Amino acid sequence: MEWRGRRGSSNIEDRRAQGPRRGGVAVGGIGGVLVLLLLGAVFGVDVSPFLQGGGEIGGSGNVEITEADQEAANFVSVVLADTEEVWARVLPEQAGMSYQPVTLVLYKGVTPSPCGSASGATGPFYCPQDKKVYLDTDFFATMTHELGAGGDFAAAYVVAHEVAHHVQDELGILGKANKYRMQASEAESNAVSVRIELQADCFSGVWARGADAQFGSLQQGDIEEAVNAAHRIGDDTLQRNAGRVPMPHTFTHGTSEQRARWFMRGYKTGDIGQCDTFSARQL
Repeated sequence: MEWRGRRGSSNIEDRRAQGPRRGGVAVGGIGGVLVLLLLGAVFGVDVSPFLQGGGEIGGSGNVEITEADQEAANFVSVVLADTEEVWARVLPEQAGMSYQPVTLVLYKGVTPSPCGSASGATGPFYCPQDKKVYLDTDFFATMTHELGAGGDFAAAYVVAHEVAHHVQDELGILGKANKYRMQASEAESNAVSVRIELQADCFSGVWARGADAQFGSLQQGDIEEAVNAAHRIGDDTLQRNAGRVPMPHTFTHGTSEQRARWFMRGYKTGDIGQCDTFSARQL
């Protein structure tokens, strides 16, 4: 992915120099599941607005921002800017509405959010309550070394997936889905979560197509990196890698095949109307 020397987003809230901040560790959703499955290596989002806090984490103070930290922050800023420009075009054209950009919070260690504390136990996530994405760029190293999902476009897919949840929120989809989840059984809630996540994967594909068309920034192998990442973080693959038999009723994000296929559906069509996982009879 060609990103150096390109415009970065101003919608970044940088908390990295603050270091770990006191707060409860968010549990539940994808973070709680994968911290058990992959030795704390997690991926995806917790889109539910009803995360519960637990325990407390002490510690505060300044932390060092390394050259690698800054490089990752610059990368995220460019990817975020790309999402802003793509969705500012796509939503008016396809949904008849303007796009309000999301704010992305960069942090190191732990930081509070209205959806619970952001930490290594939650991974990157979108919080509907304050309409912000939370990301510790150390997670990119986790993707490479623990999940086998390296590459700059795999990292861009992470950012795009979280922004896609904001797009769902802007469209009114996320609020309705989470309202239903709060009243549903655990199995029903998980099934709706899968549809939320697969739609976000599809929206990520729509973004990838738009980014390539508008900026010509994609390089050979980039889409393969994103598809590989989608495969690596499918619920069935994660459970197998953790030495477990896949249990579909516990899935919250979809299988590897589903995640890759819905991403590619968005990429091939560039049409958010093709991303309606809630009406799909077969995912």
